[in-house]
Amino acid sequence: MIKISDLKEGDVVKVLDEGVERDGVVTDVDREENQACVDNGIQEFWYNPAEIAPVPMSEERLVQVLGFEKEDTEEGTKFKKGAFRLLVKDPGNYTNIDLWYREDHRHFNHPIYLHELQNLHLQMTKVPLERVTAH
Repeated sequence: MIKISDLKEGDVVKVLDEGVERDGVVTDVDREENQACVDNGIQEFWYNPAEIAPVPMSEERLVQVLGFEKEDTEEGTKFKKGAFRLLVKDPGNYTNIDLWYREDHRHFNHPIYLHELQNLHLQMTKVPLERVTAH
């Protein structure tokens, strides 16, 4: 479950749609009704927080869904998008991560989900990090 207040338009989430989990993109947020409108690939529909789940970060999702370029380095796996960088120190383990954009450096020692990464990217760069392909 995700707090509706944590979501922004363009965030990648999972929705439970009539018993089927689907990846989707938030298209609108209604804080008063505590719902988010999500395009689940078939239709746009309003979901309650109990029907929305975070999408864990993975190499495949970073590259194919958000459009990062991957580079293996001595420090770990680096993902690049423009001047924004994400370093996974233990490849495959997304609980020890460094993010940086210009002089803004941040470290996380807990997993962050795709919508959180998208929101951090927006805070740091002032540019939305949007899904590049429809799955």
